[in-house]
Amino acid sequence: MAKYTGASCKLCRREGCKLFLKGDRCVTGKCALDRRPTVPGQHGEESLRKKPTGYGMQLREKQKVKRAYGLLETQFKKYYLEAKRQKGATGEVMLSLLERRLDNVVYRLGFGVSRTQCRQIVNHRHITVNGKIVNLPSYQVKVGDVIAVKQSSLDSPLFKELKGSKIIAPKWLEVDSNTLTGKVIANPARDDIDLNISEHLIIELYSR
Repeated sequence: MAKYTGASCKLCRREGCKLFLKGDRCVTGKCALDRRPTVPGQHGEESLRKKPTGYGMQLREKQKVKRAYGLLETQFKKYYLEAKRQKGATGEVMLSLLERRLDNVVYRLGFGVSRTQCRQIVNHRHITVNGKIVNLPSYQVKVGDVIAVKQSSLDSPLFKELKGSKIIAPKWLEVDSNTLTGKVIANPARDDIDLNISEHLIIELYSR
């Protein structure tokens, strides 16, 4: 399946919730979902009146999470299969794996305004893990890893205004805005994930 290249706001409208794909715009009056909370297309209004089927609810939940993290179907299913092999509740393990992607960690540390931008930041070799450049967005961080904007990138316009600013990171991460450095101090717990996700629906879908 090809990667979606259309308007990001249509994805939020399709899933009926904010996926925060456009950074600050999502929390302003310019948010397309706030202005037009219907499914895109000429039958969008009708879809609000239809009661979704069990399969439909499962599918929408999967699409919502997949789109929030910017993954293709094949990539997303790999996280499910990996979570199934590990100990613990499969849904929670899967979400933990998604949260520990390097592009998501860079986003959670506040080094970019959206996961899409943070994926580009990683791809463009602006990020180091334990002092070494890592340009793989799917890289899995672990407890104790130190994630930082590399020294030669600190004075670029992209990061210069972030230095010294107030950055609020989730409790499983530590961040120093003066040096644009973060550290993984714990694995993300279920209540650290702020998206409204019913992961059991995704597990039910893949278990069919």
